[in-house]
Amino acid sequence: MAEDVGHRGAPEQDQPADAASVLPPRAAEAAALHRVARRRRRKETQRKERVDVRYSSDEKAVILAMARSLNIAAAHYVGAVVMTHLHGGLALRGQRTQLDDYIDELTALRSEVAKIGHNINQMAKKLNSGDYPHPGDTALLAQAERSLGAVGSTVRHIAVATNQAAATKGPQ
Repeated sequence: MAEDVGHRGAPEQDQPADAASVLPPRAAEAAALHRVARRRRRKETQRKERVDVRYSSDEKAVILAMARSLNIAAAHYVGAVVMTHLHGGLALRGQRTQLDDYIDELTALRSEVAKIGHNINQMAKKLNSGDYPHPGDTALLAQAERSLGAVGSTVRHIAVATNQAAATKGPQ
């Protein structure tokens, strides 16, 4: 009967063969996870609430290996990672982040500034298409040229910032 229900709280002895092939975390990642896991202090009363989750054998092996490498219990590791995610410290794969929003805002801003440049070009074209120049056309064209230069520079700066942000994010 115990085999049907499972042993609650009893450690399982058998581990998948590929548990040893789990790559160790990078030093910075390990230190950050260890710091997060250690941050959780014991409360005066024992924790009594429980959340049961299910993992594949491979997922469990990876979790156990990571917890062992950090010298903490697997439950402590999983709890620390979940709480860090809930407090905004970790993003799930495919989840939008503030960086995604920043990149989208920069892209929209670049488009809006480029429209200003297009409008300046249209005004310059109109001023240059007349037979007789009006007083002030020369000064207006000179100002349009300076404005167009500023718009072009702004668009380039926004593009650089967008590319830097996308490079920070890395491949998806």
